[in-house]
Amino acid sequence: MPKRKLLVVEDDAGLQKQLRWSLDGYDVLVAGDRESALTLLRRHQPGLVTMDLGLPPDADGASEGLALLQQILAGAPDTKVIVLSGNRDRANVLKAITLGAYDFHQKPLDADLLRLVIERAAFLQQVQQENRRMLQIQADSPLAGIVSRDPGMLKVCRSVEKVAGSSATVLLLGASGCGKELLARGLHQLSNRHDKRFVAINCAAIPEHLLESELFGHEKGAFTGAVRQTPGKIELAQGGTFFLDEIGDMALALQAKLLRFLQERVIERVGGRSEIAVDVRIVCATHRHLKSRVDEGLFREDLFYRLSEIVLAIPPLRERVGDSVLLAQHFKHRFCASEGRTGLHFNAEALQAIEAHGWPGNVREMENCIRRAVIMCEGSQITAADLGLAQAVPAEDDINLRTARDAAEYRVMVKALARSGGNIARAAEMLGVSRPTLYDLMNHHGIK
Repeated sequence: MPKRKLLVVEDDAGLQKQLRWSLDGYDVLVAGDRESALTLLRRHQPGLVTMDLGLPPDADGASEGLALLQQILAGAPDTKVIVLSGNRDRANVLKAITLGAYDFHQKPLDADLLRLVIERAAFLQQVQQENRRMLQIQADSPLAGIVSRDPGMLKVCRSVEKVAGSSATVLLLGASGCGKELLARGLHQLSNRHDKRFVAINCAAIPEHLLESELFGHEKGAFTGAVRQTPGKIELAQGGTFFLDEIGDMALALQAKLLRFLQERVIERVGGRSEIAVDVRIVCATHRHLKSRVDEGLFREDLFYRLSEIVLAIPPLRERVGDSVLLAQHFKHRFCASEGRTGLHFNAEALQAIEAHGWPGNVREMENCIRRAVIMCEGSQITAADLGLAQAVPAEDDINLRTARDAAEYRVMVKALARSGGNIARAAEMLGVSRPTLYDLMNHHGIK
């Protein structure tokens, strides 16, 4: 294997020589000031850097070193920077760690200890690179946007994979913000219609008098303002998938016309006389309880049964065990990258607040909450105050001992796996058990 590149930023010639000798297991590059360090960084892109904060022309201060640290992390946020410092540099070292330095090592140098620190940094960087490769592989999957370890949510995903190849109409039920459109797009991408269009429309967002034209299109002169012939969204989805979001809010008059289309697979544009055959896969979604709306006379019973060929109920986030922390970590990584905030992490109180919150707005609320916290937090820790979450009332305990024990084991394991980012060794350490014991418990509870 080729040696990993390590940039040493040090203006003392004696220390440069000592570091070259003690770190001979790396491809060592040496720079004596900020400009030469930036030149080597651009040319060789080393993943590891050791640097003295006191660089010329401010050898007695830390302004040059801190400026270089910020430039390194701005250009390559994953670079692991280890600060070398003297006894009097404590305040500047703390500032460097706050800015995103990986670790520090105190002078005079202990070669063995410094090698250990660098090896840990190299190992962490290798793991992060492997995670990125795995995420890139997962990103090619149609269901890549679904982040979950919850059995209920995973069952929904498996069901989507099963029904994707059929032509059956699918009805997705779930609260607002739980990922209905994401699953609908995944269903389209997994189907044999994936090379055709996916067209979506929100029935609750368009006024009733305009929705018919949006769905079926209109002819020129059909109404005031209809200056040209316009195909509807159903027609535009020819050969592909048509997604009707919030179908439960559709007016009864339109429900009858939609039912005719589902039965005959033909449409008539508003103001038109000819029938147009359309071949589309229909996927619908709603946050409403459609059976109750049928009983109340607000939804046609025949349409309800026509849409209910395949019904998938998406669990809300509050019922997805361990997923709140898992999603929070996912969104934190994404927004840290997009906002240029490196080195941010949740403290213990923030993780507890995330687990305790009921998330009435589901994944959409979680996404907005984490983005706001990443932008607004000060320092390297995201606190419960940054999240702005209120504590939820704990659920009542199960009275059956065996059921309660199994449920407690399952919950604490998925929480530990979520907090450790899926690292089995760290999760086992948090749980106070050995890795083989944790593997046995995971197999017992069906956790992969």
